[in-house]
Amino acid sequence: MNRAPAYSTGPSAPPARAGLRGIVVPAVVGSVLVSAAAVLFALLPGSLSEARAFQAARPCERVGGSAAENGDCLSTWPATVLSTEARPQGKGFARWATLDPGGDTPPFRVRLRGEHPVWEKLAPGTRVTVATWRDRAVWVEAGKERQDATDRPGPGAIVRLAVGLALLIVGGALLRASAGAHRRRATGAPAARASRIVVPTAATALAVGVAVTAAVLVENVLLALLLAAAGCAAAWAASAWLLRRPARRRTA
Repeated sequence: MNRAPAYSTGPSAPPARAGLRGIVVPAVVGSVLVSAAAVLFALLPGSLSEARAFQAARPCERVGGSAAENGDCLSTWPATVLSTEARPQGKGFARWATLDPGGDTPPFRVRLRGEHPVWEKLAPGTRVTVATWRDRAVWVEAGKERQDATDRPGPGAIVRLAVGLALLIVGGALLRASAGAHRRRATGAPAARASRIVVPTAATALAVGVAVTAAVLVENVLLALLLAAAGCAAAWAASAWLLRRPARRRTA
């Protein structure tokens, strides 16, 4: 006797729900990134303003008045090397050069970053050119080579601003993703589709790119922050619009 094929009359399997891991991991990582960004921003104000001021400094012979009197311009003058010393420090060395500018100015010491390209050429009697800014030696030149001193306001503060913005944006995106996963789990909604992961990720990467570019290229800090915020708003608005398009097509 032939039997009719059996069909399951029970309820279909429910769609996969957002897992607890998809809530906890983004929340923890996002919190760590946002906290790291806060630490970087707390260390920024003084060093960042100094780095920006140094970037805008001009040679003293091109400026006059209060700028030259306050040392906010770059001054260069010749000096003679009296001695050099490399002290072990951590995994490397602290490299010092004692320079004599001659005249009424007493000899002083300059610590150089690394050993290239000037340090390896220094010896007692070597003639060099020293640049100072706000009473600090910022670099030493020997011939056509130049090497920075450790007192030179470098790009470190600007890099910290760029990294801080990147961490803040990525951390905020992860916290937002965690909140969305928690909402889906609480309402019993299915797990997010691939497009809801790919599109926000691309938008976050674009926002990070805009923020880092603004931090590095824009000298005005407030303007850099405004550009970073505008980049985030534009990227995430475009992300939301792209994600809503399929839903609108289905309801049309």
